[in-house]
Amino acid sequence: MSWTETLDKKQADASARTFTDHTFVICAYKESEYLETCIRSIMRQTVTSFVLMVTSTPNEHIRGLARKYGIPLIVREGQSNIKDDWNAAYDAAATKWVTVAHQDDIYSKKYLEVMHETVTKYKASPMAFVSDYRPVDADGNHFENANSRIRRLLRTPLRIKSLSDVKVVKKAILALGNSICCPAVTYNKEMLGDSYFTSDKSFNIDWDTFLKMAGEKGAWAYSPKILLLYRMHKDATSKEFIDDGGRAKEDREMFLKFWPKPVVDVLMKFYTKAYDAYK
Repeated sequence: MSWTETLDKKQADASARTFTDHTFVICAYKESEYLETCIRSIMRQTVTSFVLMVTSTPNEHIRGLARKYGIPLIVREGQSNIKDDWNAAYDAAATKWVTVAHQDDIYSKKYLEVMHETVTKYKASPMAFVSDYRPVDADGNHFENANSRIRRLLRTPLRIKSLSDVKVVKKAILALGNSICCPAVTYNKEMLGDSYFTSDKSFNIDWDTFLKMAGEKGAWAYSPKILLLYRMHKDATSKEFIDDGGRAKEDREMFLKFWPKPVVDVLMKFYTKAYDAYK
């Protein structure tokens, strides 16, 4: 039985192991049917830590789930947008490590355990932890596509510790597309500071942020284990940006940070094929 299938069974007893220097902060938006599944995957971690929830769209659905699972809920005032919502979630954590969880996704029960084991193997504290992931559809069915396989291949250099702190290597990992799945990242706030999401992008704020990180000193601790299920469905924010043309515009802008225009024209012909996964 896979770890996702066990979500429908009784939650496992909390582990005696607690990682007090980490916080999961769940970004809750409107009335997502997937929010509770995300919460449950976080609450059943084999290593426990702090859990918070942040929203800029408060409603009874979110409040009710926060009460049900005993999660402190922080309401951010102001208009809802990705940058401010993510910064509010990131800044809400008072711990060294923070994982900004997206409400659509599902974490392996060993996400935090593996993350902790991985970062402690580095002589100097890494600036971030990155794990592998697998896409799932609206019903939670696993699938692999060319896009996810290519992204996994691009992350291969991170398996070598001596390369994971080399700026040119980190940038190269991002040069053919955003090869990192943002909810599968845990940030080191002591190294990165507060309100780290400073990009002016509306959709590619994650890709742009990782490029910013790539230019700074610090390793990306990597686990090739699949520790996150990344849900792709017709109501996802990614789908909205694809439909209105915003994603293609920002993808082109990001590629131009790495390549001359003729190369970008060719890359975009292939990269936009990945949009089909949301149809």
